[in-house]
Amino acid sequence: MSFFKITLLLFLSLVACATQKEGAHSLPIKPGAENLGFYLQDIKDRDVGLVANQSSIINHDGDFVHLVDTLQTLGVSLVRVFAPEHGFRGIADAGEKIENQIDSKSGLPIYSLYGQNYKPSTESLEGIEVMLFDLQDVGARFYTYLSTLHYVMEACAENQIPLIVLDRPNPNIHLVDGPVLDLMHSSFVGMHPVPISYGMTIGEYAQMINGQRWLNNEIQTDLTIVPIKHYTRSSEYAPPIKPSPNLPNLQSIYLYPSLCLLEPTVISVGRGTSQQFQVFGHPQLWIRDYSFTPEPNLGAKNPKHKGQLCFGKDLSDSPKPSRIELEWLVDAYAYFPNKEAFFLSGFNRIAGNELLQIQIKNGYNAEQIRNSWKKDLEAFDKIRSLYLIYPDN
Repeated sequence: MSFFKITLLLFLSLVACATQKEGAHSLPIKPGAENLGFYLQDIKDRDVGLVANQSSIINHDGDFVHLVDTLQTLGVSLVRVFAPEHGFRGIADAGEKIENQIDSKSGLPIYSLYGQNYKPSTESLEGIEVMLFDLQDVGARFYTYLSTLHYVMEACAENQIPLIVLDRPNPNIHLVDGPVLDLMHSSFVGMHPVPISYGMTIGEYAQMINGQRWLNNEIQTDLTIVPIKHYTRSSEYAPPIKPSPNLPNLQSIYLYPSLCLLEPTVISVGRGTSQQFQVFGHPQLWIRDYSFTPEPNLGAKNPKHKGQLCFGKDLSDSPKPSRIELEWLVDAYAYFPNKEAFFLSGFNRIAGNELLQIQIKNGYNAEQIRNSWKKDLEAFDKIRSLYLIYPDN
């Protein structure tokens, strides 16, 4: 798509926000996928690929219909679907490899981007004339849909396929915090030099990947963003479908950027319970405010400390964080008896650096650690400001 077209779409989005400013918060937020008039004309006579999962839905007068079903009903030539971590239906465990398959309802081939390949192969893209991308992000660097976005953008650029990102709200758009990733620790759970919480929609983030030339060999994607209507950076948004099996509600999404720092430690964050990412604990933890017992369930076939009584904290009623809450990590380490066993091998990948683990071990408090992020966050915010689409309120 041309630069003019991208600019026009973004302008129309801003005009919609500005002209309805008085009642903006009472108007329903419409994710990019629902704004069919912005992109149907660009795909109606072309063979289309789609990156999607269970969150790729459209609200039809209160009934949620999958984007695949909508496009097929409209006669769009949808030829292939690509699925991220957790699969097309969103029921696989975190980290579980997904195989290619045929979707029984639509009859479409589903190519996994969390199995043998993270990046669409040239063969899987054969015949595709335009690619749509529609995934619900939650605003945390280690949520792997960002890495899927990166590789889809790269594959589309290499194969001269235009990419249309159907933007969706970020429930954590208010949050820009955490250590900025040191590229020495780049991995599929963090590929770019951004903080844990980056305060951008996935469409804005795609623009940043393109503009900062973060793709292989600094190539750029022929990129169009279909904007969200009636949306500002102060909008509250609860995804109508859980974006992955272990983020069952809005509270878990709010706490995820902070509690995920406990995942690569011996501490459980509630996988195998009904309060995933709303509690934390361990059988030996000296914090005894709450207890729970992890058991296998959807999205956690073999949860940490399965069948063991864990002691810790219940955060399900805690206020919406306005920053990365480091106190939970600091306290868990302080009240765990075997300090040498606390951190697991993947901690630095999730933290994005080596320093955070060293700071915790050396007894730094949360404010001291947070102060060490300040310079990098200020530099990131200057970059981020170049790619923002939506007004503050």
